Amino acid sequence: MKRTAQNRFKALTSACVLSMMATVAWSQSLTWLGTLGGDYSGAYGVSANGRVVVGSAQNAAGEYRAFRWTASGGMQDLGTLGGGSNAWDVSADGSVVVGSAYNAAGEYRAFRWTPWSGMQDLGTLGGRENVAYGVSANGRVVVGWARNAAGQWRAFRWTASGGMQDLGTLGGGWSGAYGVSADGSVVVGWAVNAAGQARAFRWTASGGMQDLGTLGGYGSDAYGVSADGSVVVGRAVNAAGQWRAFRWTASGGMQDLGTLGGYGSDAYGVSANGAVVVGSAQNAAGQARAFRWTASGGMEDLNLTYVYVLSCSVTPGSVLIAAHAVSSDGRYIVGTGFNAATGRNEAYLLDTQAPFSPNGDVNRDGCVDDIDMMGVLFEFGELVNDFNRCVDVNRDGIIDDADLLIVLFNFGSGC
Repeated sequence: MKRTAQNRFKALTSACVLSMMATVAWSQSLTWLGTLGGDYSGAYGVSANGRVVVGSAQNAAGEYRAFRWTASGGMQDLGTLGGGSNAWDVSADGSVVVGSAYNAAGEYRAFRWTPWSGMQDLGTLGGRENVAYGVSANGRVVVGWARNAAGQWRAFRWTASGGMQDLGTLGGGWSGAYGVSADGSVVVGWAVNAAGQARAFRWTASGGMQDLGTLGGYGSDAYGVSADGSVVVGRAVNAAGQWRAFRWTASGGMQDLGTLGGYGSDAYGVSANGAVVVGSAQNAAGQARAFRWTASGGMEDLNLTYVYVLSCSVTPGSVLIAAHAVSSDGRYIVGTGFNAATGRNEAYLLDTQAPFSPNGDVNRDGCVDDIDMMGVLFEFGELVNDFNRCVDVNRDGIIDDADLLIVLFNFGSGC
């Protein structure tokens, strides 16, 4: 009997050690950014170090306002030019924000915001409206869309010295820019060709506007570009008439990144080296889900890749709907999701490599203590479901001795 007990303890100890090794990588975190008092927010840009997030949020009056978020300061309303506003991108150091805002005359205008000068109207191309969607790493080059004197939307590139430059089209009358390389020399977006079809483009001062083609269908849009301008991401129609996320390079052309089992997908952001692409795709149930794509892992549903983060750091039932941007190193991802705790769609910041949390820290407060032990004991013997997944410390599908031993062996860690 004694030998049997000893063998059982040794087996459990070995299982615990293996489980501890297996769970070391579980160190990510998800932060809901809240709103400005209203019912919605969405994150569209993130600084290089992940500490500054920008986007749009409703205030208590239901008005949309551009915001800049930091962990220490929370969500800051960047104001307007007389009406509502939205922020679409941020410089690498987080100090320059670009977007669009209504002025007092009800005209939509591109803006560039800094802590020192506030919100600056970037002017027009002769028309009444424009939008700024992208900014270079140093904050000196802004790109977007602007109406010309004929009322046509045109892609623009703005600098303080040169003002707003019309980048032209692909033979049609309309175009718009979404993204810009780190140094501001490469611009990407969409433009209408002579046949009246919208096509993704890549622009440089020396080469002008280059048509990036499609995936066999009638149109395409480019939303993001790598730091050096060599990798472009967006969406394109395939031969079956489906919109698909793409990754383009000069050597490989336009690559279809697939879906999550559903009909379509869109790629919105890319890391500095072009290796990590983020966006939104339909799953087999037709639901929009945030994705991350890499050459080695393909297209991953962030809700499945970080299922433990979603169930342990936030209220079960929360969903990441779209990933709009990724930090230069690929670590931080921002977008929009459904926060089950508040019952609303909110901006989020996902840190895929957060500081290590001790094994056995069931409630993710950085300390392995009585609360964690009681959590395991309360669910002891149960199979894992959406509501008790956090206490399955070794992730084997059941809450049992192995989970309890991990908590006991690490008791007091981080406290």
